[in-house]
Amino acid sequence: MAPKRNPLKLNKLQLRTLAIAQVLAGDPGTGRRDEETGDVTLLAMPHAHGNHVHVGQFTVSAREASGLGNPAVWVALGRKGLARTEGGTVILTAEGVAYDTGLGERFLAPSDH
Repeated sequence: MAPKRNPLKLNKLQLRTLAIAQVLAGDPGTGRRDEETGDVTLLAMPHAHGNHVHVGQFTVSAREASGLGNPAVWVALGRKGLARTEGGTVILTAEGVAYDTGLGERFLAPSDH
């Protein structure tokens, strides 16, 4: 039997936010991995300018990235064991880094500037 898609029943905003956070976690300029636990501390959150946000080498619509600045999204991801916040810093757990959102390529486009 194939693994169930979205087994933690994240909503669309949570899925989009987690997918963007995973991209940030994979970029050494914005994520620092704890080799012992597999958790990744997000060093910086991108901010929208105009109608988009730069996430690593990608451009994401500001609307799609709205969850990055929404504390309720991080609380929900924390309850699911996918992220936690410490003093305003977001940390993706190893489970959060590995979670298949199914969205990685849906709304990420390489940046043209």
